[in-house]
Amino acid sequence: MSEWTIDAPRTLTIEQPVERLKVRTMAGAVNVVAVDGPTRLEVTELEGPPLLVTLEGGELTVTYEDLVWKDFTWKNLPAAIHQWRTKRRAVVSLAVAPGTRIELGSASSETVISGITAPVTVHSASGAVTLVRLAGPVEAHTVSGNVQAQSVSGDLKVNTVSGELTVFEGASGRLKANSVSGSMTLDLAHGDATDVTLSNVSGEVAVRLPAPTDAQVRANTTSGDVSSAFEELRVGGTWGAKQVTGTLGKGTGTLKITTVSGSVALLRRPAAEEDAPADAPLALTLGKSGTDREDAGHKDPEDQA
Repeated sequence: MSEWTIDAPRTLTIEQPVERLKVRTMAGAVNVVAVDGPTRLEVTELEGPPLLVTLEGGELTVTYEDLVWKDFTWKNLPAAIHQWRTKRRAVVSLAVAPGTRIELGSASSETVISGITAPVTVHSASGAVTLVRLAGPVEAHTVSGNVQAQSVSGDLKVNTVSGELTVFEGASGRLKANSVSGSMTLDLAHGDATDVTLSNVSGEVAVRLPAPTDAQVRANTTSGDVSSAFEELRVGGTWGAKQVTGTLGKGTGTLKITTVSGSVALLRRPAAEEDAPADAPLALTLGKSGTDREDAGHKDPEDQA
């Protein structure tokens, strides 16, 4: 086993093969980018105790000596935060091979992951999570941290309490998201067979679909408003509850949306944007009127290590 203690800003090049990366931090930022060549670790800011870096059996771990991975399941993160009173902040950037499996856990660190083709798992309390061009299965769990996914083609699963979910150029074959009050805004890039399941309590849900799209659609809300830009879909309901149902195209995919009081909007993606470049995403926000607005000022969130 190789071991390093980092108590000041430092760059570390690791020539041995790395198949799995595990990072556990409290505050600051963690940036992971896929590159060809040896694994590189760069710590540009560090406050509090030193970081412990170990490499054993192809697994690279970056953490504090008194932190363990089980502390960063999304449900027990708030309790874990109170266990460490000393201020801890680290800004860590890592360049790894695209096929490296990634597991990240933090209390409030901002997280950016780009270009990975292997499975990715992120647990965060309040830190924002940005996922860019990931091809393997992805899981992101936050309490209040927002999640942004751009050009993610691997299966995507997101759980939040109040954090917002935004998907740009979504290409996942299977996408599942759950939230209590966080809004969900999805821009899907293709109309192939895709399974999308969204569940919310009070957060707004807006999904923009390309034309043509092949999907069985069923959207339900107990007391929220619904709207649809597709004539093929039926909008109806009784006793305050509303639903949008029907079939688009061949109906080979599925789109299921369930909310209690959150509004639901199904929007049509203009044909001219079908071939829009992935580095120029279009952000959608759902207003009270049920229409979508364009945010042309969005920038590519990718950071290089």
